Amino acid sequence: MEGDPVVSYAGGVEGFPATAADLDQEMDVTSEAVTSYSLHLRRHHEKLLDSLFVAGTYEKLYSYHHLINGFAVHMSSLQADFLRKAPGVKYVERDTKIQKLTTHTPQFLGLTTAVWPTGGGFDRAGEDVVIGFVDSGIYPEHPSFSTHRTDPYGPVPRYKGKCEIDPVTQRSFCNGKIVGAQHFAKAAIAAGAFNPDVEFASPLDGDGHGSHIAAIAAGNNGIAVRMHGYEFGKASGMAPRARIAVYKVLYRLFGGYVSDVVAAIDQAVQDGVDILNLSVGPNSPPTATRTTFLNPFDAALLSAVKAGVFVAQAAGNGGPFPKTLVSFSPWITTVAAGVDDRRYKNHLILGNGKRIAGLGVSLQHMEINRLA
Repeated sequence: MEGDPVVSYAGGVEGFPATAADLDQEMDVTSEAVTSYSLHLRRHHEKLLDSLFVAGTYEKLYSYHHLINGFAVHMSSLQADFLRKAPGVKYVERDTKIQKLTTHTPQFLGLTTAVWPTGGGFDRAGEDVVIGFVDSGIYPEHPSFSTHRTDPYGPVPRYKGKCEIDPVTQRSFCNGKIVGAQHFAKAAIAAGAFNPDVEFASPLDGDGHGSHIAAIAAGNNGIAVRMHGYEFGKASGMAPRARIAVYKVLYRLFGGYVSDVVAAIDQAVQDGVDILNLSVGPNSPPTATRTTFLNPFDAALLSAVKAGVFVAQAAGNGGPFPKTLVSFSPWITTVAAGVDDRRYKNHLILGNGKRIAGLGVSLQHMEINRLA
C-alpha cells in the first residue's frame, strides 16, 4: 500500500505525528503516536477492502503496519486482479509456501577464547539479549532451555512479547529463559493446509527443527548430549545466556506460508527482539533473472534492519552449486552451511582380529558380531 509503515513514518498525514525514531533512539511501541497511526493503517486497509468487495467474499488475515504497510487477504484470483488496479495499491503478490532450512562449534568458532571472555565468560555471554526465532516452535522442557541449575534470569523490560498458554497442559511456554512464545497460522488455515488433529495450534515444536535452531544459538551451556546410547560430550549455544522469543510459523506436514512469516516478523520487531533468526525460506530460488525486492518478505526484513534488529537467515538447503541460494537480501546476514573440524578417532575390528583405524561417529564403539 502507499504510505509509510510505523518504523519509517516521518509525518505528513493530518492528525498523526511522526512515529519513526532516530538511529540513536529506541521506538516506544506503546506511545500514543504509534498506537494511533497503527490503528489508522489498519482501518485504511479495512475501508479499502470494504469499498471494493462484498462482505463475506474475502477474509482479511493480517494487517501489516509496523514494518510494511499492507495486508494479507484470502480471496479469489479475480478479486486479486481487481485489487491490483485499485488506487493506493502498490503491489499484490500471491502467497507462497516456505520450508525449513537447516557441541564443538563454540570452540571451533573461537568463542571460548576470543568472544565469551570479553562478555563475562560463557555464564554471561548473551546476557539480556533477546533472540527471536521464526521457526517451528519450541519444546520448553528441553534442558537447553531450562532455568534449573542456572543463575536466575531478571526481567527484560524492553521486550513486550506475550506468552501463549499450552492448550493441553494449561501452562505457559515461558520460564525466564524463554520470554515470548506465539504461533501464526491464519494463512495456513485459510489455505486448508492446517490439520488441528496433526499440528499443534500453539508454539509447541512439532518436529524439533525450531528447538534445534534455538539450542544452537542460545541453548544453555554444558548440556550433556546423548543419542542412541552414544555420548557426544557437552553442548552449548553460541550465546548461552541470551533469551529466546518464539514465533512459530512452520508446521510438520506442509511447512508454512509467507503471509504468516511476515506477520511473525512484524510482531517480533514490535515486541522488541534484538536479533531475528530465520532458518526458513522459499521452496526454490526465484526463477526471474532480476530481483526487485518488492515482495513483502524482503521489504519486512529491510524495515526490521532499519529498526535496529540484526537479521540472520539461512542460505538454503541446496548447493554448493550455482543458483541454489534462497536468501539474498543485501541488508541481512545470510548464513551458509559449514563443516567444523571435529573428528572422532576410532577403529574397526575385523573378524580375524585385525584392527583398522579410522573416523567414527563418536568416541565410543559398538560391538557387532557379524556384518552382512
